[in-house]
Amino acid sequence: MNLHPFAMELLQFCLMLGLAPAFAGWVKVIKCRTQGRTAPGILQPYRDIRRLFGKDIVLAENASWIFRFTPYLVFGVTTVAAGIIPLISVDLPLSATADVIALVMLFGLVRFFTALAGMDIGTAFGGMGSSREMMIASLAEPAMLMAVFTVSLASNSSSLTQMVSVMGHAEFVIRPSLAFALAAFIMIALAETGRIPVDNPATHLELTMVHEAMILEYSGRHLALIEWAGMMKLTLFFALGIAAFCPWGIAAGGDIGSLAPHLGLLVIKLAAGAVIMVLIETGLAKMRIFRLPEYLGSAFLLATLGMIAFFILE
Repeated sequence: MNLHPFAMELLQFCLMLGLAPAFAGWVKVIKCRTQGRTAPGILQPYRDIRRLFGKDIVLAENASWIFRFTPYLVFGVTTVAAGIIPLISVDLPLSATADVIALVMLFGLVRFFTALAGMDIGTAFGGMGSSREMMIASLAEPAMLMAVFTVSLASNSSSLTQMVSVMGHAEFVIRPSLAFALAAFIMIALAETGRIPVDNPATHLELTMVHEAMILEYSGRHLALIEWAGMMKLTLFFALGIAAFCPWGIAAGGDIGSLAPHLGLLVIKLAAGAVIMVLIETGLAKMRIFRLPEYLGSAFLLATLGMIAFFILE
């Protein structure tokens, strides 16, 4: 029995909304274990979100409509992005009508309004975090496009559905171009999701914050929506990496009987990717803000080398 494409899309929305906090909790558990600290548990993000939804919202007197509207836009746009990336099946209406360029545009829209909200209140830390976020974005987004375009050259399309269909069912071949693109994508994913060495999501030191500085003034359900969207963004970048570089196991249709093994394989891939990310974070220290252009420039260089290697070797 095959599910209707819109039913599959709805299932993926629900899967992302429910899986993202658990994935963020799993990352935190692994990180605590590797650092010799007591882990709060995989379900702690669910408890944090529920607690924040139960609290009142505190707004500054000079907060404009941008500050009030941004949490809902961030959550809504991130949820839409969850419907574009194939997680367990390529039979998705949104994925068929959007490509990688549209996905990067959605992430850019979220970043733009978050930066505006950080500056809207007029605090020093909010403006500092917004300026740093825009500096990182100006270097990370071109590198991300170059990395994914290398994969699109191999599949002759920038559509994620086409990438998964071609790469997932083609003969396994080790390609130097994809190796360069994968290395660049990992570096960019650490920057886009605010992880070490670019940012530390657990820090509360004012001079080292980037993303946290922009959302310092949020509380209650506004903060819950932003935190939930951040967990989804972390999961989405892992899902994007799986779809672009390791698409084996993503179903070609909506057969209910094959969804369970494909879902299990997705969980295994996400768990393994979390371990790799934690090992990278544990082995590195947070980079100085003035060294980030070199880091992201290296990612752009690797992505460019991958594209050049494709034209030369393939």
